Amino acid sequence: MQASRTQVQAPLRSLDQRMDALRRANEIRVRRAQLKKDLKAGSMRIEQILSDPPEYVETAKVVDILMAVPKFGRVKAARFLNQCRISQSKTVGGLSERQRAELVSLLRR
Repeated sequence: MQASRTQVQAPLRSLDQRMDALRRANEIRVRRAQLKKDLKAGSMRIEQILSDPPEYVETAKVVDILMAVPKFGRVKAARFLNQCRISQSKTVGGLSERQRAELVSLLRR
């Protein structure tokens, strides 16, 4: 007796759909890179980004955004997230209101 194997495939997408998805992904990458430069330069505040995140930041990991801030490395970012009980794999859009408020208040100190 042989068990039947079924192959699960993602639905086929047209070339236009794939190109549109690639275009959107590239735009998000460019905008995030600019945001990180602005954070590093001090022309943008991390509290402002976390309080009211733009759409292109929603799927970014919080730890990556924190590490773009001057004087923040992996250890300090991890410590801040641990204090607020936030997983390092959490995205900005996935933060609960409590986590968001706690992190913003911690950063303002």
